[in-house]
Amino acid sequence: MSNKKLLILGIVAVFMMMWAVIQPLISSRYETGSDGLSYLIQGLDPADIDSIVLGTGDNAVTLKRQRNGFVVVNKDNYPAKTSQINDLISKCLEIQRSQFVTDKAANHEDLEVTEDKAGTVIKFMKADPNSPLLTGIIIGKTKELGQGSYVRLASDDRVYVTPNVPWFGSGAMNFIESQIVSIKREEIESVTVSYPGGKYVLKPKENSKDIILENIPTGKKINNNEVQSVFTALSSLSFSDVKRNTGDLSFDRQYVCRLKDSTEYTLNIAAQDGKTYINCIAVFTEGRPTTIKKDESEEELKIKEAKMLVDDKAKKFAAMHQAWIYEIADYKAKLLTKELEDLVEDAPEEQAVDPNEM
Repeated sequence: MSNKKLLILGIVAVFMMMWAVIQPLISSRYETGSDGLSYLIQGLDPADIDSIVLGTGDNAVTLKRQRNGFVVVNKDNYPAKTSQINDLISKCLEIQRSQFVTDKAANHEDLEVTEDKAGTVIKFMKADPNSPLLTGIIIGKTKELGQGSYVRLASDDRVYVTPNVPWFGSGAMNFIESQIVSIKREEIESVTVSYPGGKYVLKPKENSKDIILENIPTGKKINNNEVQSVFTALSSLSFSDVKRNTGDLSFDRQYVCRLKDSTEYTLNIAAQDGKTYINCIAVFTEGRPTTIKKDESEEELKIKEAKMLVDDKAKKFAAMHQAWIYEIADYKAKLLTKELEDLVEDAPEEQAVDPNEM
């Protein structure tokens, strides 16, 4: 072997020895170079997830699997929005790691990848009480110069840089479908509002966008803007909080919206501690068709089928909402609870006519 080859081999051997010495030291520091992109979570089967915990301590949100979906434990096990659960899992599985940073737990606090300091903590749990953690992610502070964020698995001390930190909504309500109902104006047959000491009915005027208010007091006229806003109050009805109906509220007001397809939505309304709550039910007032005769025409069968579908929709709505109490926004509460005097204004006085001018 030539002296030149021996010299090269010697240099390589010295370099390898030096690397063996300094590599552990570099590993304990905050940056060691790029390892390429790979997914942080690998091998997670969503079917194995029994619950999901977001955050820590008093602010933690727990999503628990129940039947074919999840419920929000923090909100009395109210059903979680399936699309939000799927989006959460997908975002976690899409997080990639690039740069290895450290495997020393002593460095976690400075990188803010401890559970008490992290900006995001998400844990996927299994049903096994002895070993409940499936996997999880802990996202820490943003890397210097904003080039990614520090991240690690909840069960692993190794910290990496991730270039793609998704946005995760916070709070239990983020995982709940907050819209109760959305009814188009042209679908409404009548609106009846009841309150202590009074009641009124609103109906659409035939072939017109005007609304008829029955029993207008003498000397008053309809305030069209107010009437229209009450009539269309269910065009978009959402809630800001929810709890189970425990019977501890006094519902002394009612808003009933009857549709042209004979569906009737009833909102029972209560006020407590400056907040407004509603309880909702729906019913198909015609009653479900019970018999189908062999000699019925195709048109008759279609009519009965349509009524069955409407009845199914009303029953599904009632099953979903009647056990719950919803807190609604103040502006919506005002629309649902307006009294008759709020819908009228003084009518202009008729000017007297001088007989001599006739």
